[in-house]
Amino acid sequence: MLRFTTGYTVSDAMTRNPVVISPNKTLRDAAKMMAKEHVGALLVKDSKEIVGILTEQDIVRKGIAGQGNPAVKKVSAIMAMNLVTISPQEDIFEALRVMRDENIRHLPVMHQKEFVGLVTLKDILKIEPDLYEILAEKIELREAERKPSR
Repeated sequence: MLRFTTGYTVSDAMTRNPVVISPNKTLRDAAKMMAKEHVGALLVKDSKEIVGILTEQDIVRKGIAGQGNPAVKKVSAIMAMNLVTISPQEDIFEALRVMRDENIRHLPVMHQKEFVGLVTLKDILKIEPDLYEILAEKIELREAERKPSR
């Protein structure tokens, strides 16, 4: 299989110390933390390890639009637990491919079973703006899927 490479690794683009939150915090706490830190995702960490990820889309779709009060609903109730991850040595094009295939925008970075960072679409586009065309194609495909058929 032919693999496209950019010459940049996930390690070059990733955030090394992303913001983390406890699974026992409320969605309101999470939203406030995201606003304060200017991030769109929080890694969820219990006392020892990363156990999930919570995105702003999760809060809107599952927390606010869903049932329950965001002031009392816990992060653990809506966080994604089956994390898709990537190695820091992978090319950023591979990270973009994984994000496209999994329909995600935030990708935890793991090295030898240890969490080492988080890479986002924004991180990738900062380092390699030419990949924007690939991202635009993804958005067009997603919009086409949402339109009702006639």
